[in-house]
Amino acid sequence: MAPTLRLYEDILTNDAVAEYPAAPRMIFVVHGAVSLRERNLRDEETLASEHALTLTAAKSGATLWRWDLTGEAGAASVAGAGVVSREKLAARLDTLPAGALLLRGDSVAFPPGGCAYRHRHQGPGIRCLSEGGIRIDTHGQSTSYGPGGAWYETGPDGVFAQAADRPTRFIRVMILPRAYLGKSSVEYLNEEDKAKPKSQSYKIFVDMPLAFEASR
Repeated sequence: MAPTLRLYEDILTNDAVAEYPAAPRMIFVVHGAVSLRERNLRDEETLASEHALTLTAAKSGATLWRWDLTGEAGAASVAGAGVVSREKLAARLDTLPAGALLLRGDSVAFPPGGCAYRHRHQGPGIRCLSEGGIRIDTHGQSTSYGPGGAWYETGPDGVFAQAADRPTRFIRVMILPRAYLGKSSVEYLNEEDKAKPKSQSYKIFVDMPLAFEASR
């Protein structure tokens, strides 16, 4: 049975302690601060782990985006007083590539009016817009997202992305073949687009090899 990738928004009040069960995940600090033992995480910082985690919010509290890779029925619940967790999106990964895998967490930024020419990726993933606005064209349909909007891309299906007339950025987690560790996963589908200048820029937060392998 295919695993499921889930995106949550966790809101922690000041000094709240959040207990996360073991699961492959990435956590992105949208705003505020949390600590993990001696490690402190603030705005725009991330952590990734397959182990159980205990996070403590700072005096300011924190808002987190959390991507969990789970079994189809196994949502990873979070426990703790002063913690509110909301599932933003869940997607069963039917297009997961076979073999050794990695979890990649990164950001993609566009200048005003920038676009990503029609392309695909080597594995599925969930994106969440952190600023600006974006239109996603795929399967003959167009959908526009504002800040906080989340969407799923299968990987092999072609996508065109058009940013709004202001700086735009999204955070994403993809599950890729381990052979793409440290390498770009994008493949442009129209020959004439391959040599064109690209407006988007990338920042990799996490490339974490996963303990399990997908099978067909």
